[in-house]
Amino acid sequence: MTGDIKLGTAPSANPSPAKPGEAQSATVRYVDRPECQETFADSINHVYFDGQSLRLEFGITRLDEVKPNTPVTGRRYPAQRMVLTPTAAVELINRMQQVGAALTQAGVVKANPPKQPNAGATTTAN
Repeated sequence: MTGDIKLGTAPSANPSPAKPGEAQSATVRYVDRPECQETFADSINHVYFDGQSLRLEFGITRLDEVKPNTPVTGRRYPAQRMVLTPTAAVELINRMQQVGAALTQAGVVKANPPKQPNAGATTTAN
């Protein structure tokens, strides 16, 4: 993945021709790092937004030894914890919505139809 990313930034100490107080945009170039490690996860353990950051914990499930005539048991371990700024969280949500739409269009997942209001329920006006 390569390309430039445009970011809005606050005015710097060396302002360009922009007027004081105006937001300036910065061009940030994406640089790939092939040596960057990948993390495998088969579950999402926790998702938490505290108003300042979105915290995600990815998990991996490991099954215990399977023995005849006994229930299958296993354990779930944290594999990776990720903390995102609100801006990055919104970007993640937008991109995941795009992925969801593509999976729906490809027939991999089915869209949930909108829930219909309860047909038997009645309301009264005061």
